[in-house]
Amino acid sequence: ICAFSLCLLGTFLVRSGVLVSVHAFASDPARGMFILAFMVLVTGGSLLLFAVRGHRVRSRVNNTLWSRESLLLGNNVLLMAAMLVVLLGTLLPLVHKQLGLGSISVGEPFFNTMFTWLMVPFALLLGVGPLVRWGRDRPRNIRKLLLTALVSTLVLSVLLPWLLEDKIIAMTAVGMAMACWIAVLAVAEAVQRVSRGTKTSLSYWGMVAAHLGLAVTITGIAFSQNYSVERDVRMRAGDSVTIHDYRFT
Repeated sequence: ICAFSLCLLGTFLVRSGVLVSVHAFASDPARGMFILAFMVLVTGGSLLLFAVRGHRVRSRVNNTLWSRESLLLGNNVLLMAAMLVVLLGTLLPLVHKQLGLGSISVGEPFFNTMFTWLMVPFALLLGVGPLVRWGRDRPRNIRKLLLTALVSTLVLSVLLPWLLEDKIIAMTAVGMAMACWIAVLAVAEAVQRVSRGTKTSLSYWGMVAAHLGLAVTITGIAFSQNYSVERDVRMRAGDSVTIHDYRFT
């Protein structure tokens, strides 16, 4: 219900002209009112149906705090918090202006800061999740592996930025720590399964590939955000500009 309602809300914002953004296109107030009415109808009807039938949906599974279900739930909560950050950052300027408090702008620094502190615990739980059993487990069962991964993560998060860029920026180290933590644990858990002869399915290898892909994505974001250089220069024919170790003519 929430996911589809948010899709309709996003459609309303970019098509009605309410939001001034580079993502807003084909603005039409009449079309916006139709989308708004459709959103109210769909969301209201869905929530009403859930309120009437919701008491029939019950969970009969009792999971401990240290279980894969609990870690998945924790990550879902963090993803919901990230969604609320985007929603708040998008709608706050509109609400602020409608209340007569003037115009404000919520820019890139707000989203970068909020997402960084939300993604740190997200990466922590994401790396540990596949190692924990369903239903019930004990932390001591994976203590040695977690300590090894922690040491490897701390070393790589400092070593890689220094080797690739000759300088270390704190936020790059944080991003690399998240990426290395996810990648190291994903690879270590896969190696353990293969060495023990545990049967693995294609869905499992898909999960490993997805985790490694997220680690690569975090690495790219960390380096591009902290080491990228953007300059606007005016050049004529024959002029040259040097940026870092590159010369443009």
